[in-house]
Amino acid sequence: MKFIDKAKIYVKAGDGGNGCVAWRREKFVPMGGPAGGNGGKGGDVILEADSRLQTLMDFKYKKHYKAERGQHGSGSNKHGKNAPDLILKVPVGTIVKDAETGELIADLTKEGQRVVVAKGGRGGKGNAMFKSSTNQAPDYAEEGEKGEEKWIELELKLIADVGIIGFPNAGKSTLISVLSHARPKIADYPFTTLSPVLGVLQLDIGKSLVLADIPGLIEGASEGAGLGHEFLRHIERTKFLLHVIDVSDFREREPIEAFEAINKELGSYSEKLLEKPQLIVGNKIDILSDRSYLDTLKEEFNKRGYEFIPVSAATKENIDKLVEKLKKLYKNIANS
Repeated sequence: MKFIDKAKIYVKAGDGGNGCVAWRREKFVPMGGPAGGNGGKGGDVILEADSRLQTLMDFKYKKHYKAERGQHGSGSNKHGKNAPDLILKVPVGTIVKDAETGELIADLTKEGQRVVVAKGGRGGKGNAMFKSSTNQAPDYAEEGEKGEEKWIELELKLIADVGIIGFPNAGKSTLISVLSHARPKIADYPFTTLSPVLGVLQLDIGKSLVLADIPGLIEGASEGAGLGHEFLRHIERTKFLLHVIDVSDFREREPIEAFEAINKELGSYSEKLLEKPQLIVGNKIDILSDRSYLDTLKEEFNKRGYEFIPVSAATKENIDKLVEKLKKLYKNIANS
């Protein structure tokens, strides 16, 4: 399924039903009074967060959504039925904005969370409601109110505890597949992963971490190069970052250079991203001939205030140490 994380849709709530002009027509009541019922309320348009959804794909092809109008009132003081609400399911993590003003309407971060994006119109009053001491036979009724209508923008920011970042081919997809049960497409060429991949790491403390592999970060990503600009927003909600760097003999760039280039892109997009804790993972040590190089890297990253863990996602070497560190980070964040 294609990953769609932006959509613009038109929503129209239902109009209220019209009130009714009617008169009592019972036997033996020669001068029957007003008996027109009220119209029913129009249906609201409601967005509801659903954790089973991971994309806004449903809104790519269908752009217009309209709730039903309320039932009209009728004689014998019968009120029209209220129309059912139109409930549209969206992924957890969806931000809702007014497309015209840019105003934030809601940030749906919890399962089952709802927001009314267009209110249904009130039903019109029937003529029975207008009877008074000075007007015993009102011959008019109200029309139902129009339901609200607007264009809204939907933007998905994934809900994940850990964002996995790094250059294409650093081995992020292999790592997330080893740490969790995610099954991303994996091959030895850049941009294999064309959309964020979510995985869940079960910790032995009865907790779990949601991991998000963010694809396509390259130099210039914050300005739209590669695929990164489309997905940088998904890092914003994460609690900390796993920065994966290729340290093998076949690396395309030096690890420190790669680290600084990615962080430059994060900072260009949002300074807040640089404030997130980062754990540096030196991957592909199974194809590194001189292991003493890892000591040099550890020293360099420690100088910069970062912890460095060398691993091989392919052979699973040191993965247990990485999991223990992730557990420790999780506890620190949970207690802070």
